[in-house]
Amino acid sequence: MVRDSPHHYRWRTMSDDDGVSIFGASHVWVDHCSLSNCTDGLIDAIEGSTAITISNNFMTRHDKVMLLGHNDSYVQDKNIQVTIAFNHFGEGVVQRMPRCRHGYFHVVNNDYTRWKMYAIGGSAAPTINSQGNRFIALNNIFSKEVTKHEYADESEWKNWNWRSEGGLMLNGAYFTASGTGASSSYAKASSLSARPSSLVSSITSSAGALVCRKFSIC
Repeated sequence: MVRDSPHHYRWRTMSDDDGVSIFGASHVWVDHCSLSNCTDGLIDAIEGSTAITISNNFMTRHDKVMLLGHNDSYVQDKNIQVTIAFNHFGEGVVQRMPRCRHGYFHVVNNDYTRWKMYAIGGSAAPTINSQGNRFIALNNIFSKEVTKHEYADESEWKNWNWRSEGGLMLNGAYFTASGTGASSSYAKASSLSARPSSLVSSITSSAGALVCRKFSIC
């Protein structure tokens, strides 16, 4: 049995085996975790969760890294707001960094190192504001695109508001933007000022679990 919000608890089954599971919760901060090789996702936030910050984490060796939003028909997630900042997505990650449904997502100053399928994806018309991230693609020609617009034809997803500003695209990485491009469209997906992407290596250098000792500063 696991309690995953002040008012909800359940049996934890194999299909729920996320590293961090956020269920119908708000004002959640996931910071300085080292996560890999979970049964399901590394971090999932579903069922109306919102006001979430995921920062300074080190994520490696995993397929479906991060799911934000329950499913495409769950309209309660239309107000979800999540900030993904200062994380390092490292060796052996495949996809969903994050995978967004509905809502508003600020992806800022993260380090993406050689994803296998895609880095940032979504469905159900999410607003994704990517700023100051560093993307280093694999040598594989089929693993260069940062983005994946899922479960929609181009005639539909071309209207979704996805943008990349100040990103550092290395080894052929590219971001497929969509939507109007108007700054006002990203107001709910803007939670902090991005630093230059040239600083991402130093910004994320201490991502992951901190090494701390009792009675000393970490």
